[in-house]
Amino acid sequence: MENITIKDIVEACSGQLLCGDENKGIKEFSIDSRSGSEDSIFVPIIGERVDAHKFIDGALKINGATFTSEHDEPLEGFENKPWIKVADTVEAMQKVGTFYRNRMNLPVVAVTGSVGKTTTREMISTVLASQKKVFQTIGNQNSQIGVPLTLSHLTREDEIAVLEIGMSERGQIEKLTNMIRPNVAVVTMIGVSHIAQLKTQENICLEKMDIVKGLPEDGMVFLNGDDKFLAPYRGKLSHKTFFYGMDKACDYRAENVHVKDGQTIFHFFYKEGKVIKDMEVVLGTMGEHNVRNALVALGVAHQMGLDMKAAAKALVTFHGQRQQMHTLKSCTLIDDTYNASPDSMKASVSVLSSMEGVKGRRIAALADMLELGEKEREYHYEVGKFIAGTQVDEVAAYGELSEEILKGVEDNNERIVVKHFESRDALKDYLLTYVHPDDVLLLKASNGMKLKEIAEAFLQNEKKVLK
Repeated sequence: MENITIKDIVEACSGQLLCGDENKGIKEFSIDSRSGSEDSIFVPIIGERVDAHKFIDGALKINGATFTSEHDEPLEGFENKPWIKVADTVEAMQKVGTFYRNRMNLPVVAVTGSVGKTTTREMISTVLASQKKVFQTIGNQNSQIGVPLTLSHLTREDEIAVLEIGMSERGQIEKLTNMIRPNVAVVTMIGVSHIAQLKTQENICLEKMDIVKGLPEDGMVFLNGDDKFLAPYRGKLSHKTFFYGMDKACDYRAENVHVKDGQTIFHFFYKEGKVIKDMEVVLGTMGEHNVRNALVALGVAHQMGLDMKAAAKALVTFHGQRQQMHTLKSCTLIDDTYNASPDSMKASVSVLSSMEGVKGRRIAALADMLELGEKEREYHYEVGKFIAGTQVDEVAAYGELSEEILKGVEDNNERIVVKHFESRDALKDYLLTYVHPDDVLLLKASNGMKLKEIAEAFLQNEKKVLK
């Protein structure tokens, strides 16, 4: 944060300064008592298991100030540092984040959706950064705690901010969009992530669409026109709305999508006034789902008045952080282990299936998708049924729910080999032993299933081979 004092923070969060210098400058929040600086203010968060207030004494040996909701006076020996008494420390941090956002006069693009938030945010940032100084969400800080942390790192040098917002229960999107006050809102798609909490996809859609509540009157909305829950919003929003996708009714659309040499090539169509323009776009990553991400990135760039040729050219360099491809001595490895939902798993399998020039087998190593609610088995079976219609040669899986994936494959395709393993280690040992150099191996599951450990085992073996 720039030019923010303790006095500003007290006023922003309606807190009470218990002691310390109100003119002291603060540059950032710290939520870890073991890190920070004299320019940081510690935010002791009360979690389900731990109340970080018990670490305040240690935090103040590093940080220059602290919030508290549990003290009426400072601890002995720390009276020289500012203590701000508030009702709720997280809410106080959010209020300060809102205060700081309001000080920064720059356009903000907000991205939400059940699937693809991070990749879409990164792709929009890549395109805009071809011509502007762009600030984007740090890591995966898209939560009630993460968003104010991200906001605190905005600077006056930034020309555009691209921020990701997520949710785990009803009401959180509205709170976050009001905090960041976006000028542009993007909704990627409506899936079944968090359906255990929100019960139906219709409820998930309503929650995601709350993003528009933070827009000014002249704000813009970009919606996935291929999504059955978002397409019906055509003509129903008061804000200027643009649709992107493969559907011919979309404002920003793609045709002739094909994969070549690890890149995705497509024809991009958009309107310049009443004239329909098109250009060939080369995207440095694979998958039809990534084409949609590219479309909204180009759409945002177009509406912000950027040069479209330069914007499209930037996409050649995009590779993304979530879906990592490694050409190893042992195989070609697609590490997509960060997380999984039915839609993202189908998208990853589509990438595997569409790869050209594969001399060996296409192997999908999968595990459970978590937090899918009452229909979790049905969702896993649907993924298996989807895989049955692809060019995948083998599915190897572990986890109780993943058995439904294999059943969906077996019921619909006798060609594909299926194997189930009782543990992650058993799956790992099988893959390390039986995957061949000409094979392409996809690893995909919810983060909690820890397939990342298998990816790391392959990479570690590669280092041993190179030695």
